[in-house]
Amino acid sequence: MDPQFLLPERPLTVAILGSSGAVGKELLALLEERSFPIDKLTLLASHRSAGEIQNFCGTELKVEETTQESFKNVDLILASAGSSISRKWKDAILSSGALMIDNSSAFRMENDVPLIVPEVNPDDLSKHKGLIANPNCTTILLALVLAPLTRRIPIKRIVVSTYQSASGAGAMAMEELKKLSQEVLDGLTPKSKVLPYSLAYNLFLHNSPLQSNNYCEEEMKMVNETRKILGDPSLSLTATCVRVPVFRAHSEAVNIEFTQPFPIKEAYEILESAPGVEILEDFENNRFPMPLDVTGRDPISVGRIRQDISNPNALELWLCGDQIRKGAALNAVQIAELLLPKNHE
Repeated sequence: MDPQFLLPERPLTVAILGSSGAVGKELLALLEERSFPIDKLTLLASHRSAGEIQNFCGTELKVEETTQESFKNVDLILASAGSSISRKWKDAILSSGALMIDNSSAFRMENDVPLIVPEVNPDDLSKHKGLIANPNCTTILLALVLAPLTRRIPIKRIVVSTYQSASGAGAMAMEELKKLSQEVLDGLTPKSKVLPYSLAYNLFLHNSPLQSNNYCEEEMKMVNETRKILGDPSLSLTATCVRVPVFRAHSEAVNIEFTQPFPIKEAYEILESAPGVEILEDFENNRFPMPLDVTGRDPISVGRIRQDISNPNALELWLCGDQIRKGAALNAVQIAELLLPKNHE
């Protein structure tokens, strides 16, 4: 990769924008866990979280309120504070000369902003102009499975249903699920304040805004982002997204129709060697991936790969992945790692 697209060749000055949220805290943990080359780390958030103390490599860091001055002399901004905040600070970040890796949906579909899953389309990083988008969590998990399979036989159509945990709505939604679940057990009527409906012993169709085609925003993110990541704007994909009473990690039921029959044995061989993917299944005991299997872990787990009995060209499978980790924070850190000069020697 051309050096102009890489991060500086030295320990970096890094800032996490949105450091007090669930993904922000996971970013902090991953930077330490993966020994990312940092000289100075700044934690940024709104005035409400300013002053909070977080730990990094044995040192206590105080969260600072984000201002125009926050981005000066910073090499890398890992942004995970939501679309409106990313839009608000984008110009200040880019004018400071920092590289911005953004976890929100604000810029994902802009033509000059690469949308990256490192295991799938790393070459697209060479198109960045200081801003790189991290895909939606469900899209990342799906792309890890689709990409290696479609390299073998082209995909004709995908039908996916997602089962999305409270973590997808942030730390407050996770806390609310815990609180309201106890209220149900205590015989009370749960009243949700974070989500539109209670998730306690309940589920509901994803609460993102409905679009004119009667698909919700979350579903259309999966459609449009998957097309962009796989480089196939005409890819046929339909999605139904559901919120479920799980604290952390998303699941997906995926039906993939190919242009010709796909031998199951080959599908296993491909996915077993695919980066970021593991096979987890025990047909004898009817045991397949569950959210608890992937919580706090990097790989996504795939299982129950089978022939679609209604279509000889289609396979069905089930997957689970940690939304906060690979579905958000880990993917962002992996993008940054791809831009380290040492990885291009």
